Amino acid sequence: MFGDEAYWLHHVLGWFRTDVLTVIDLVLAVLITGHVLLRKREIGSSIGWIGLTWLSPILGSTLYFMFGVNRVKRRAQRLRDRRLAIAQTRTPPPFSGRDDHLSALEEAVGRITGRPAETGNHADIFQDGDNAYPVMLQAIAEAKRSIALSSYIFFADSEGERFIAALIAAHDRGVQVRVIVDGIGSGYFTCPVGRQLRAHGVPVARFMHTSLPWRMPFLNLRSHKKILVVDGRVGFTGGMNISAANVLATHPPEPVRDMHFRFVGPVVAQLVEAFARDWSFETEEDLDGEIWYPELAEAGGGVARVITAGPDQDLEKIEFAVMQAIACARRSIKIMTPYFLPDDRLLTTLAMAAVRGVAVDVVIPAVSDHPMMDWSLRANVTPLLAEGCCIWLNPPPFEHTKLMVIDDLWCLIGSSNWDMRSFRLNFELNVEVYHDGLAERLDQVIRSKQVDELTMIALEQRLLPTRLRDAAVRLMLPYL
Repeated sequence: MFGDEAYWLHHVLGWFRTDVLTVIDLVLAVLITGHVLLRKREIGSSIGWIGLTWLSPILGSTLYFMFGVNRVKRRAQRLRDRRLAIAQTRTPPPFSGRDDHLSALEEAVGRITGRPAETGNHADIFQDGDNAYPVMLQAIAEAKRSIALSSYIFFADSEGERFIAALIAAHDRGVQVRVIVDGIGSGYFTCPVGRQLRAHGVPVARFMHTSLPWRMPFLNLRSHKKILVVDGRVGFTGGMNISAANVLATHPPEPVRDMHFRFVGPVVAQLVEAFARDWSFETEEDLDGEIWYPELAEAGGGVARVITAGPDQDLEKIEFAVMQAIACARRSIKIMTPYFLPDDRLLTTLAMAAVRGVAVDVVIPAVSDHPMMDWSLRANVTPLLAEGCCIWLNPPPFEHTKLMVIDDLWCLIGSSNWDMRSFRLNFELNVEVYHDGLAERLDQVIRSKQVDELTMIALEQRLLPTRLRDAAVRLMLPYL
């Protein structure tokens, strides 16, 4: 008798457990599907999340909650500086009055960014940390009122210690110092730079850092910006991190070549604004007043503008600006980037430029610091080669410089790589400059790196296992 009751109780509980789990699975799948349909713009990404959720509702829902929900946008809307946010929604800024074929580019980027193209700027070029770091350290040593520094990588190595000491010394003499380091790039488990600076009273923010992985995906949503502004008057930006690997004279085991730029003129205020938005995002402290935004006189003949991008209110803005520049090009497009993994729409835009007779040259490292990036690149660029674009392999040491030049008149410098992570998932900062002298110099830099050409024949002669490997890795393009 008791055996029969136990059997029926076990049977009922089993049925109840199965039925309840089925209902939970269905509810989760429906809810996630609805959220994806309303929130996700990428068709491939949407199909992937929906498919995973229906095939495995609990696992798929958990992964979507951890990695698929863009909490950055909500957080940015809640915490960002209201004055700066309002400025982004004002009537598009006036234009400098170009009368050549790039006037459409200037107008388009103004509408994309909501920022004016500032006249009267001057830019200096510094190759590698050997030349850039001494000038940056001198600027910090001469600071009188404020220092804003943001870096993806800021290591407490031999070069990093020099910056740490300079920042602490500036803080001790009364300069307002603010430092942002990325929560992954400058150390996730430990951040020696942050620890040392805080120990001396220097305010430091670790961008998007938390020990809770569902609040900070490990690889995405990084602050890749490189900004240093001193007294609101002198600004540095480009692709260079703060690390001993960037000083080639010391013969580091894994040297990194890079280029950095010093700006003076009205565009420096836009660098401060970009830093201030990130600082407000992380700390809720607003940086305002004359120590951060002094009156800036014209200092040169360049027209310049900051372009920021990130998975918040600046989604895809750098990519849109790049596509507009390609569309406006008439003679030449030159690109230098450490990683070249654009999506199909950007590949098509470049290919169409070549079809209409524009000379397209792309310089990449012969060997990057991420083999999977090299493999997927070779499976991704055949549409460009088929239309006559040229891809050049620059021999070691690894070149981390990011440049784009259009018709020797316009150039783009900054932190963005040519991949989906930079264009859509990271927080990036570039500066566009209309100045034929600077553009011609950067064009010459890129030409000097055009060493070995990657040809269609070379790609077709790869062994079948190699081609299969490269094609398989290419499927991870959105995540590389």
